Amino acid sequence: MRAVASLAAEPVFRNHAGKRPTPWEDVQDLVTYWHLLLNLVHRDLTVRYKRSVLGFFWSLLNPLLMMVILTIVFSHFFRFELAHYETYFISEYLVWVFFAQTTANSMASLAWNGPLMKRVRLPKTIFALSGTIAGLINLGLSTGPMLVIMVFVKAPIRPAMLFLPVSFLIIALFTLGVSLGLSALATYFDDVAQMYQVGIMGLMYLTPIMYPKTIIPGRFMWLVNANPLTHLFELARYPIYFGQLPPLHVVWLSLAAAVGALVIGWTIFRRLAGGFYLHI
Repeated sequence: MRAVASLAAEPVFRNHAGKRPTPWEDVQDLVTYWHLLLNLVHRDLTVRYKRSVLGFFWSLLNPLLMMVILTIVFSHFFRFELAHYETYFISEYLVWVFFAQTTANSMASLAWNGPLMKRVRLPKTIFALSGTIAGLINLGLSTGPMLVIMVFVKAPIRPAMLFLPVSFLIIALFTLGVSLGLSALATYFDDVAQMYQVGIMGLMYLTPIMYPKTIIPGRFMWLVNANPLTHLFELARYPIYFGQLPPLHVVWLSLAAAVGALVIGWTIFRRLAGGFYLHI
């Protein structure tokens, strides 16, 4: 009788492996587990520089070293003229690092947290979300070293930079969508992470981060414009380098890409989530 009563009283969990929660239930679970989300974000931020002697100062040295190298290569060897090339490069390099690191880390997030998922009922999307939030916080903190660099090279700092929180938020939504899709696929197929490491390098050179769009031959311009990162990263370059608010068409294209990536990534994640326990 005790076993029967216990079975009858057993709660039905929305995130049970055999039952797919509705999108609204997914959101409710994330709200319910907000305290766990905060702890995961804190863990991601502290682990990143845990064994590093310089710690957070790498967020200054990384773009500084890349800026020096690429300034020499592109400004002197390739000889295209850009005023304050240092600022031109760093304005998009910071958001590129955020996107590349966050999406790459997301592919291992479910495997890293597999033991926790098996012990505690929690929303599986929380790991991609916590990684994105941690990366977004680090991106925001990186604007401090960026301003130091801009002051050092005497680049103008204009009021349009106040738009950056909106720019970063739109880029973060796109990154979250990509992270959700990649983390789900990488759980099923180990080759996804290896292929992504190769693809991300090609994507970097396809995105006008280190070079101006004006040097691209007209017949290849459609390829660069078809890359959603081209428009997304311009959300940061316009306020930082040009000192202007991004044009409306750039904002709308970027927002459409962010929403589209989030919907597609979330859909892939939800469809594959039922089999995660068999692969972690």
